[in-house]
Amino acid sequence: MEGLGAAASVIAVVELAAKVASICLEYSSAVKNAKSDIERLRKHTDSLKITVYGAQKLLQGRDGAQLETSRKLHQAIADTYTQLDDIATKLEAKLYTGRTEKAMRRVGLRALKWPFKSKDVDKIIANLQQNQASFTAALQIDQIAEIFDISRKIDLPKLPVVTGAAFDSQTNEHDPKCHPDTRVDLLAEIDRWIEDTDAKCIFWLCGMAGTGKSTISCTVAGRLSEKGVPVASFLFKKGDGDRGRAAKFFTTITTQLVHRLPFLTPHVRNAIESNPEIADKNKGEQFQKLILEPLNKCKDNPHMPALVSVVIDALDECDQEEDAVAIIRILSKAKEATSVSLRFFVTSRPELPIRNGFGEIQGEYQDVSLHRIPESTVKSDISAFLRHELARIRDRYNSQAPEGLELLPSWPSEDIIYVLAQMAVPLFIFAATICRFVDDKGRSNPTKRLKKVLEYRTATHDSRFDKLDATYLPVLNQLISGRTNEEKAGLLAEFQNIVGPIILLAQPLPVRSLALLLNVGVEDVHDQLNSLHSVLDIPSHIDAPVRLFHLSFRDFLVDRTKRTTNDFWIDETKYHKTLTKRCIQVMEQHLKRDICGLQVPGKFRSEVDQQTIDDSLPPEVQYACLYWVHHLKESDESVQDGGPVYNFLTSHLLHWLEALGLIGRISESIGMVDDLLALICRRL
Repeated sequence: MEGLGAAASVIAVVELAAKVASICLEYSSAVKNAKSDIERLRKHTDSLKITVYGAQKLLQGRDGAQLETSRKLHQAIADTYTQLDDIATKLEAKLYTGRTEKAMRRVGLRALKWPFKSKDVDKIIANLQQNQASFTAALQIDQIAEIFDISRKIDLPKLPVVTGAAFDSQTNEHDPKCHPDTRVDLLAEIDRWIEDTDAKCIFWLCGMAGTGKSTISCTVAGRLSEKGVPVASFLFKKGDGDRGRAAKFFTTITTQLVHRLPFLTPHVRNAIESNPEIADKNKGEQFQKLILEPLNKCKDNPHMPALVSVVIDALDECDQEEDAVAIIRILSKAKEATSVSLRFFVTSRPELPIRNGFGEIQGEYQDVSLHRIPESTVKSDISAFLRHELARIRDRYNSQAPEGLELLPSWPSEDIIYVLAQMAVPLFIFAATICRFVDDKGRSNPTKRLKKVLEYRTATHDSRFDKLDATYLPVLNQLISGRTNEEKAGLLAEFQNIVGPIILLAQPLPVRSLALLLNVGVEDVHDQLNSLHSVLDIPSHIDAPVRLFHLSFRDFLVDRTKRTTNDFWIDETKYHKTLTKRCIQVMEQHLKRDICGLQVPGKFRSEVDQQTIDDSLPPEVQYACLYWVHHLKESDESVQDGGPVYNFLTSHLLHWLEALGLIGRISESIGMVDDLLALICRRL
């Protein structure tokens, strides 16, 4: 073994382990006694063979010189080889010596004797287990090295990833999971689908806005992960940058799968190297080359799990209906995976394009509609959630309340929980929002705020109102309660001028950047948001992004059918115009030739320090460069000679393209220019 390299040494151990297992099997059918010892040694040798085979595959998959940890296992490999060789020699001596042949001719196979005592077998297995542990540790270390080295092996600019799209990303770490007493039957049905090897490859969970689909999808992803099932995920979110688009969907899923299954790495790398433009190919080709083929090429890998899962939440929030339908069509090809059971769990609203997409693959999916679950079950689940959350609010409040002003242990009463659940059904978002409203720290005590919610109990039965009115009006009406008409008008204008752009942003921005983009004071933005913690995720630091808790808040504010009845109604067209104007003004103020001061026109972007880019192009400027055309399209404005768009392009076109290149989004300029041309043609 001295002169052999790591790869050759491992191969020798694999072959010798197979030989020992084979001889043990021969002894097992021929020896009368010691059968348990034989079986123990054979099973451990088989286990050892699988582990060492993994080392062999890893060494073959990469340049052996790079596997520093595996290269240092020579001693363990040599010891294992020596022990296995000694075992094989002793066993063969008994099987094939002349004396054994003579005895077998006289008394048959029963003349065979097992050459080891039980204590010898114990010692052999203990020694082999110690070396096997060393192999396993080395494999794990080198596989982790594969993951840490992923950016080198898979060129991320060629395989772009959407940050924050995974269920377990930092962005989503505070997203709620199902309470243990809720969704019990539904989660059990999903578990049965997962465990059924003959089940459909797609499970579609359909439900109206606010019925808890995202909470269920995060719960399912978490449960799969806890069970050790490799799970990738993409949580679509409208108005959250790339999370609202499908352009990087399959590349993001691929990268997550490679992190969870490192042995996919060489196959994905080969797919990229053979087709460097794969990130720009159609989604069907990306699925085939980056996911399906790499999985199928690992069919014989001993580390391949039986099941690989992908969770896709809020597919309806994908901004292009055609993309959402294309994804559904492509997912049905998961049945072509020959190496593993590839499953997709998908949630969405029952929008017509989504329904049509699933209609095209009829028979290829299993589905559940949340709105078809019995109302009694939904009400019971919402009651359990309210009971748990309001008890938590009570305990937190009591821990800080002055003595004698604590809430009673029975707060809130079961009657109140019954009324709240009745108001909420079927919307879990109602229950979640009112709990945040009641829990709003620093404001009136929970009892008073709960009374404000209960004032809307009759509204839920009024045909002029809907569930979203009862969900969001208690939060918003507090902003103007008790004010004169003149004061109300001023407060509503402030609300619309700040919250309007926030809910229409294509990507969330921090408070500081919002203020600079909207040309208002940071304090003005902060003061407006300070009363909206129930409906907006407002971070404590002004440099962290402000996000919607739920898309239904935006739906409620921009619903044109309520423009005469909802005081807080926001005119989408008006505020898209506002955002277009401000984006252009911000770019005109900041963009210039060689904005990062590089002084070297041919310098690669990868050679530019990220801090230099961020200092020269702060978040509000990057946002303006990326999304001004989007807001222009949504504003229904046309491009006119001598207008703001014309003046900007004639003065700053190259500066704008340079900025897009610096932030790594130059490829998107093609689509934006096409949109501008379409707007010009529309005017003509």
